[in-house]
Amino acid sequence: MTAGAAQAAGTAAETSAEQAERFDTARKAADAVLFEGYVLYPYRASSAKNRMRWQFGVLVPPAWAAASGEPAAQRTQLLMEPRADAVLHAEVRFLHAQRRTVHRALPGGSYEPVEELELPDRVLVPWDEGIEERVELSATIAELTEGGVTLPFTLPAAETTEPVEDAGGARVGAVVRRREALEGVVRITAEELPGPYRVLRLTAVVENTGAGTAARREDALPHSLVSAHLMLGLTAGTFVSMTDPPQWARGAVAECRNEHTWPVLAGDDGAADVVLSSPIILEDHPRIAPESAGAMYDATEIDEILALRTAALTDEEKRHARGTDDRAAAVIDLAETMPPEVMERLHGAVRALREVTGQDPVPDVTAPDTPWWDPGADASVDPARDRVVIEGRSVGAGSRVVLRPGKRRTDAQDLFLHGRGALVEAVLHDVDGGVHLAVTVDGDPGAELRRLQGRFLYFQPDELAPAEEA
Repeated sequence: MTAGAAQAAGTAAETSAEQAERFDTARKAADAVLFEGYVLYPYRASSAKNRMRWQFGVLVPPAWAAASGEPAAQRTQLLMEPRADAVLHAEVRFLHAQRRTVHRALPGGSYEPVEELELPDRVLVPWDEGIEERVELSATIAELTEGGVTLPFTLPAAETTEPVEDAGGARVGAVVRRREALEGVVRITAEELPGPYRVLRLTAVVENTGAGTAARREDALPHSLVSAHLMLGLTAGTFVSMTDPPQWARGAVAECRNEHTWPVLAGDDGAADVVLSSPIILEDHPRIAPESAGAMYDATEIDEILALRTAALTDEEKRHARGTDDRAAAVIDLAETMPPEVMERLHGAVRALREVTGQDPVPDVTAPDTPWWDPGADASVDPARDRVVIEGRSVGAGSRVVLRPGKRRTDAQDLFLHGRGALVEAVLHDVDGGVHLAVTVDGDPGAELRRLQGRFLYFQPDELAPAEEA
């Protein structure tokens, strides 16, 4: 069957707007897959870890695959239970590597390539940008079971030149972007499995068929499908979870063969009508954390740490990051403009309680000014005035003690403090009813700084002894 006929069948059953809406929820997670590792902190092209690009879902040309062992194709195989009149929509998404070179303007209107071009707000350098590409395919269930559908695709080479001007509007250089031609094919078939239930095994193959040759990986990348992944959607029917299949389907699921990708359910509100087949192993129904303020591309760190580190970059480092890529520049801007309340949300969230109760927070309830874990939230405790009896003597803030850390619950550093004198700064109660004494050690040159920051050493009452009064 031709690709044109396959697409026409899908158009008759469902409009393109409805198709797009079906993939809305999955696309948010797919975007994270598409740009995973795109540019890593500190977001500069000169950084060592940004010199080895594109780590996930790279489908290289066949010639380079034979030489390197990297895959030229990925294969998704899973089970589905479609209605007879259902239409399958497939969307292949990947990045097209676009090589950017930087040129300086010369007298007479000519240009010469340079390693960097200094501008007031950024430093432009050569870099490989990623352009999002999409290949769509639709077919009825009958078409899939009667030989399947095949969609070859070609993306032509292209080159653009963008002039670069300084703050006064004078032309100081140019950025040249070039994309190489890409060729590939999508093949999707389905076969009905024997048994009491009408279950089909779907096989979808995405393959790079380009003729590009290369002696190095960096030369093969412009001819590759980068971060390639597949979204599948049924207009009527469901897919079977490959991660947690029902008992009756486990044998058939175990026989499915997935290569360089893994399919997970990704429908809206837990529905099983959409699958995301990703080169990164995910769980069913992956979601982007609602606390995330924007993409930071570097999943080796959490957003809070990345935002703090990025905001702490020097102005010169930020200029180089902004000149590396527009997405890197957006990360710099995000870190610099993130409001305190958004940053606070990145510090952590408890989701299990929400999942268990299934209830939204009670509306119109004003949050307390002091969080529950702060001693100030409980008027029955006062770290500055509370006292505890140790060896028959009352000890509280201002009392002098001798440290006797116990071996059963301490670390090696605390053992070095055995026998040292200390000053009690506060008496604290934890949520489990335990008592801890915050102390500063005699002779500690950082004692005043500890007081300013509220960071002390903590011991339980049986690890202290009242000091003998002079």
